[in-house]
Amino acid sequence: MANVAGADGENGSAPPIRLLGSSDIRALLAQLGKRPTKTLGQNFVHDPNTIRRVVSAADVRAGECVLEVGPGLGSLTLGLLEVGAVVVAVEIDSALAAELPATVARHAPHAAARLAVINADAMQPLVLPTAMAQPSRLVANLPYNVAVPVLLKLLEALPSLQGGLVMVQAEVAQRIAAGPGSRVYGSPSVKLAWYAAVSRAGSVPRSVFWPAPNVDSELVRFVCRPAPELESGFPTRTEVFTVVDAAFAQRRKMLRAALAPLLGGPIRAATVLDAAHVNPTARGETLALADFVRIAAAARL
Repeated sequence: MANVAGADGENGSAPPIRLLGSSDIRALLAQLGKRPTKTLGQNFVHDPNTIRRVVSAADVRAGECVLEVGPGLGSLTLGLLEVGAVVVAVEIDSALAAELPATVARHAPHAAARLAVINADAMQPLVLPTAMAQPSRLVANLPYNVAVPVLLKLLEALPSLQGGLVMVQAEVAQRIAAGPGSRVYGSPSVKLAWYAAVSRAGSVPRSVFWPAPNVDSELVRFVCRPAPELESGFPTRTEVFTVVDAAFAQRRKMLRAALAPLLGGPIRAATVLDAAHVNPTARGETLALADFVRIAAAARL
């Protein structure tokens, strides 16, 4: 499959596509003999206006290769194809993965060549199509129960990503976009900051999903940036993340105590923190990414 640069229309814009509505989604599920499962986080967006809003907020360009995780029945996939994107869709459900090309062929035959579907778990190493460009953007309605680990895994595995937009549970959005000092700031906030600048980009009502979830949803935008500059390659990301996990394992503890098990006791922890110019009586939720980098460097883990 070749990478397609540009759109399909004669005047430089892709033809409009009839996106999936609630009746389409119910008909597709009936045809497949399937019911949405909570295990796979299957809540399907049935509102075309919401899909177009998501695609617009993601700032997808015609010809850009977009990675979509959990396309489900293809609501967002069709929206991405409508603006001229090349889409690599990763779907863990084999029945849905097999049906997605047929759905696109019915709704957008002119865009079918710009879609590649991979039946795989996004938490496992992905084998992307060699005939297509590496994805530069991630746009996805991520399953709520694995949103954070999937996002971190993809940012680690795909250095070609320049940014993207994901739909996640509102509580998760608040946590991963939080800054130091926030009550919801934690290890996901710091780890995402290693890869990208993250910001909240609006709410999504429950009514646009079928079945409607029991939680609210939000959009999160991220813009990738280089990892923190490290002297002589030290500390590594793994070492920094180990410090982050230890600091937030027991949020109420001062860093001197929280890092004691990792660093060989409270006295050694205090020495490391002093060397990193971090107050030993501070708590993890007050530290920025740069502070954790200095602690990991001083610890020589």
